[in-house]
Amino acid sequence: MKTKTVPTQPFTDQRPGTSGLRKKVSHFQQEHYLENFVQAIFDTQSDLGGGTLVLGGDGRYHNRTAIQVILKMAAANCLSEVIVGQGGLLSTPAASCVIRKYKTQGGIILSASHNPGGPDADFGIKFNAPNGGPAPEGMTEAIYKRTLEMQQYQISEAPNVDLESIGNHSVGDMLVRVIDPVDDYAELMQELFDFDAIHSMFNAGTFRMHFDAMHAITGPYASRILEQMLGAPQGTVINGTPLEDFGGGHPDPNLAHAHEIVELTTGFEPVDFAAASDGDGDRNMVLGKNFYVNPSDSLAIMAANAHHLPGYRMGIAGIARSMPTSQAADRVAEAMGIECYETPTGWKFFGNLLDAGKITICGEESFGTGSDHVREKDGLWAVLFWLNLLAFKRQSVRKIVEGHWRRFGRNYYTRYDYEGIDTNDANGLMEHLQNSLASLPGTEFGQFVIQYADNFSYTDPVDGSLSQNQGIRIGFSNGSRMVFRLSGTGTEGATLRLYLELFEPDPAKQLQQTSDVIAPLVAIAQEVAEIRQRTGRDKPSVIT
Repeated sequence: MKTKTVPTQPFTDQRPGTSGLRKKVSHFQQEHYLENFVQAIFDTQSDLGGGTLVLGGDGRYHNRTAIQVILKMAAANCLSEVIVGQGGLLSTPAASCVIRKYKTQGGIILSASHNPGGPDADFGIKFNAPNGGPAPEGMTEAIYKRTLEMQQYQISEAPNVDLESIGNHSVGDMLVRVIDPVDDYAELMQELFDFDAIHSMFNAGTFRMHFDAMHAITGPYASRILEQMLGAPQGTVINGTPLEDFGGGHPDPNLAHAHEIVELTTGFEPVDFAAASDGDGDRNMVLGKNFYVNPSDSLAIMAANAHHLPGYRMGIAGIARSMPTSQAADRVAEAMGIECYETPTGWKFFGNLLDAGKITICGEESFGTGSDHVREKDGLWAVLFWLNLLAFKRQSVRKIVEGHWRRFGRNYYTRYDYEGIDTNDANGLMEHLQNSLASLPGTEFGQFVIQYADNFSYTDPVDGSLSQNQGIRIGFSNGSRMVFRLSGTGTEGATLRLYLELFEPDPAKQLQQTSDVIAPLVAIAQEVAEIRQRTGRDKPSVIT
């Protein structure tokens, strides 16, 4: 096999965000752009030399082309083996599962998660560490610094690998093992959940559900597990074939983009349970009959009920939530006498806590929950958790959630996304808030009195690393809270996220419309942040 050294020039825009490097497909198609970033991974992760890499993606446009490039570069950089999903497919949680099961030296995942796919849409790449989780900040910063120095990269001149044929292949001296992308993940799910109980629930014939794979990566996983292994009727999984453009849809499992599955839970003969997952399979939305489960509530309910499920019967060590996620999980942790950690947004911040055994269940408000079974959030795992809980409790989704509120209190919660804002305007808004922090405590807005205002910083309790400027928090004396932060997951302009939360302990007041309860906080946020004046937006792009 002939290896060539290709001269190149650095790109200055390859700093990974909270979930890797995301750009438009056309950006990645620039000469040397993908190769520079991949070479930076190989140059900074010395254990990969002579080691094993896991490789796969969500099947979006450019996935197959990128995989062939990475395989040839891996061989030229003296890797011993690459494990790749058939067809180049691996969901993000499944990739984490494979990394951990085979104790590899890391993995490269090709995905832009919930962002749209297609020739004119988005692409992404990220490196996962040997623990199976997203690269921590120190690792991503080293990769970024290396991209700024890049003068050359190595690539072999080997032919493309047949990604459709399961089995062993080679690129020069490097072994390429093409595996069934579902097998290892399905095996792990069987260890965690009571498949017999779920199967019996389906077999009774009175329980109806649908799962929307949104023409993304979870289609093959859901079809195998739900329909073939658990006995759900054929057709339970809808939009189950992964497509390069996700069928022209936006593979984000929320009320705005997963409207097809939402409609199946309302109107004439609604199903008992419905769920959806996103582009790379790490997010989830859970619905009951005429009922939406807020992701923050879902996290808290999972933590409160994990001991009923086989994989968690010994109890949980602790809980972690991202800072913008509602404080519902905190109340569960307090009642259980365990720790609840508040981390910055980004799944990588849960990794140290999981590895140190400090937590078992973790999640974030952006439709992501998970546990110590892998080091990524896991959409289908969350769906199976809820199915197992429904089989155990023999109650509806609504009854389970409302029972949880009566016991722990309800955290009314919503998120406003202002997408595609001019970056300078978005930064100006955040700068305005930052400059106002010192003067805000004590400010009164009717019954709402600001108690504290800060820019969240996090000291990792395991390694002591400090993460600053993670979002502006404004808390009120009645326990209400609002959070402002700019998202790092988009590829165009900036997305301002506004998170609003109000705690209600009185069961008699827990069944109101969230929009009505939160309305006073919305008005305060508009005034404090000057959203309309600074962005020109009268309303958010998406409300969840």
